[in-house]
This record gives sequence, C-alpha cells and structure tokens, in this order.
Amino acid sequence: MRDLRTVLRVDAVASGGLGVLLVALSGVLDDLLGLPVLLSVLAGAGLVVWAAFVGWVSVGVTPGPVREVVLGNLVWVLASVAFAAAAWSELTGLGIAFVLAQAAVVLGLLGLQAAGLSRAATARSAS
Repeated sequence: MRDLRTVLRVDAVASGGLGVLLVALSGVLDDLLGLPVLLSVLAGAGLVVWAAFVGWVSVGVTPGPVREVVLGNLVWVLASVAFAAAAWSELTGLGIAFVLAQAAVVLGLLGLQAAGLSRAATARSAS
C-alpha cells in the first residue's frame, strides 16, 4: 500500500507541476511547441484540479478511487496520442515530442498504479 501511495503522490506532484507550467508559460509554449494558448491554459487548469484529486486519493488509497485515477490516466494517454496525431501539422517537432513524452510518463505511472492496485487486492484476498 505504501508503494502505491508514493506513486499516487508522484502523479499528483507531476500533474500539478505540469499544470502550473502549462498555465504560466502558455504564451511561450505556443511559440515553442505549437500548443495553442487556450489549450495550454485549459489543460493546465484541469491538471491542477486532477492533481488535487490524485493527492486526495493518495491519502486513503482505497480501490475505487485508485481505479478512477488509473482510468483517468488511461484517458489522458489516449487523448494525448490522438491529439499528437490530429494536430501534428500545427505542433512543432518539439511539440509532438513533448505531447508524446508526457503521455509516456503518464503511461508509466498508470502501469505502476495498476500493479500496486493488483498487489493490494492480492494482499487483501490472502488475509
């Protein structure tokens, strides 16, 4: 349970940090990555809210909310890949790399969260 809590906290900090950066640097990211300002601001604000939710989940670490985090992260990864594919002509090369890299990080966190959830379920059933 402790490992899962740590992964959730890392997810919360990373999501919140990226959210703040997307909002604070939205103008720069438009030029550098080709990410539209409005998209950066909305995604950033959403990530800050998401980070608060994931942080809250990390306190109790119960299966239902953790599954919601895993599902939310899966949706984010799929949406990121779809966005990179659909907007490849508007994004710069660095922008495509950024979108796919953050999706890969989220996919890694998702895998760790799913594995932690599975281990916790196995431990509960063995008790």
